[in-house]
Amino acid sequence: MLETPALFQPLALRGVTLKNRIVVSPMCQYSALDGQINDWHRGHHTTLARGGVGLVIVEATAVEERGRITHGDTGLWNDDQVAGMAEIAAIIARHGATPGIQIGHAGRKASAQRPWEGNVALGQSDADRGDAPWQTVAPTAEPFMEGWHCPDELSDTEIVALVDAFAAAAARAHKAGFRMLEIHGAHGYLIHSFLSPISNRRNDRWGGDREGRMAFALAVTEAVRGQWPDDLPLFFRVSSVDHVEGGWQIEDTIALAVVLHGLGVDAIDCSSGGVAGMVTAARVKRDQGFQVAYAEAVKRETPLASMAVGLILDPGHANAIVAEGRADLVALGRELLRNPFWPLQAAEALDFDPDYGQWPDPYGWWLDRRTKSGFNPL
Repeated sequence: MLETPALFQPLALRGVTLKNRIVVSPMCQYSALDGQINDWHRGHHTTLARGGVGLVIVEATAVEERGRITHGDTGLWNDDQVAGMAEIAAIIARHGATPGIQIGHAGRKASAQRPWEGNVALGQSDADRGDAPWQTVAPTAEPFMEGWHCPDELSDTEIVALVDAFAAAAARAHKAGFRMLEIHGAHGYLIHSFLSPISNRRNDRWGGDREGRMAFALAVTEAVRGQWPDDLPLFFRVSSVDHVEGGWQIEDTIALAVVLHGLGVDAIDCSSGGVAGMVTAARVKRDQGFQVAYAEAVKRETPLASMAVGLILDPGHANAIVAEGRADLVALGRELLRNPFWPLQAAEALDFDPDYGQWPDPYGWWLDRRTKSGFNPL
């Protein structure tokens, strides 16, 4: 009997058991209209779920219309958007993966162009072609970067309403059939901008010291957990460090994670950066697994499960991350766009699936037949 590599061992979180430790990181497609999914999203998630992952996390989905990054973002800010998301959750489950979704608010990084249209704040030329800019909001009335919109500083009443918006989106995600939910608290978006001293200069109950800056994240989490069933796992994505002098540090992440655990969070998705620059679109040379140490720290210092993400490309490396106890899950993003069948090929590379038994039958039968005829592509 074949020994199961760590990467392919199941993981139970509350009432959900993931079939393996490989996760599709939430990746914005910027292809929605009025927050609604379409054929692109159906095909995209069919392909990813067929590839053998344990968990598919649908892209950052806005909890209110002004919380979109771009005009192309998906949304769960109204009930009309539930039916489309239910299609996506069903597609993912039908192809053998657990359906998850990330909810968030772009804050001062909202009202932006789609990446391939420029990836900067919307302007007059965008309005002329039908993509008008809108007023952004943030804890402090300071733009994300030079040339970006200056956000309105949120009032206490508006902050409380946003907490309710997150909770309502969580309820809609459950209605749509998702089995895992992630709160987006990273990458310089609204929740992260409250957490970081770089972007939060308030002196009321939502700012000041670390406890004050954590207040919005904790209020959102408590409200979301109240709408998310007890038997379903809740993740929180954090920028583990800001990569900016005087910014959020790993010690802050550890402190936040401990409190989040008490509020019912099950796992921390450990990313980094974004409060003072781009993250996924940054043109910076990085080493493989450059953020794994953050997931390792969370796993070591807290009772929570942790998820590593960031240039995890090699199956042996991914398996070692889990086998060595550095993280419980590994998330892949762009590598799965390049090769949606990476998980199935990883099983083969780790000598776990020599006869293509994990592949969908219409593919696996033929690939096994080809191998037995004497051809092996590896």
